[in-house]
Amino acid sequence: MGLFDFLKKGLQKTKDTFFGRVIDLLKGKKLDDETREELEELLIQADVGVETTEYILKRLEEKDGEALEALKETLLEILDFDPSLKEPIEPPFVITVVGVNGTGKTTSCGKLAKMFIDQGKEVVLAASDTFRAAAIEQLKIWGERVGATVIAHSEGSDPAAVAFDAVSHAVARGKDVVIVDTAGRLHTKKNLMEELRKIHRVIKKKVPEAPHETLLVIDATTGQNGLIQARTFKEAVDVTGIILTKLDGTAKGGITLAIVKELGIPIKFVGVGEKVDDLKPFDPHAFVEVLLSK
Repeated sequence: MGLFDFLKKGLQKTKDTFFGRVIDLLKGKKLDDETREELEELLIQADVGVETTEYILKRLEEKDGEALEALKETLLEILDFDPSLKEPIEPPFVITVVGVNGTGKTTSCGKLAKMFIDQGKEVVLAASDTFRAAAIEQLKIWGERVGATVIAHSEGSDPAAVAFDAVSHAVARGKDVVIVDTAGRLHTKKNLMEELRKIHRVIKKKVPEAPHETLLVIDATTGQNGLIQARTFKEAVDVTGIILTKLDGTAKGGITLAIVKELGIPIKFVGVGEKVDDLKPFDPHAFVEVLLSK
């Protein structure tokens, strides 16, 4: 399935519920007071958030021409971040994957591994979510499924030690990519954030510029709560990108815009469904086109 069709499937609920009505409201019209009020209501209902909604309305008032085209332009302005991964010249390419439990973090690690393996790269998965035996087992299953090496210690062991061993293995064996699955207990727990910082410090002992990417997994169905999570993780570690999962499970796809506008973090991947290939690089142009085209 191509990216456009993938997004079309994933955004169907939000389009049917909110953005289809936005198209009907704005197509062929200019923004007047009545239209502005209705648009504001629809955007907030779609989880775009108050701050981002106000920004969008302000930008529309500054633009001439048809309101729908002006909205497309504005959404592209918001999403205009480079979604590509910053791979180093010399391997290993080290990625840490963070986020609260239940967002699809471990699954996202497995799907990322599959994507790199399909490119002919050798991948190491680090089971640094040592607080949950289920997470370690799940990552091992993904490793077998996609053909990645899994470095794991026993439940309750030091997560940073697992990450260090995984990076050391990759360096020694000339592996291309290391993906570190981290713990995701409640984002309000300060010790979790310190654990993430420790993992990063330990990784740097082996590869000084690593991690090259820190990807935060957010469940699209959590809406504004996902935004609160993202802020907390951003304060703790240098989050370089978002993996937005379960986009097909929500009618409120506007959270995509709120995350990028309010945090200044690009969405790098979107997940729709449970299949091994159901994680795709994010394309802002395809996203806006699917959302605002009949």
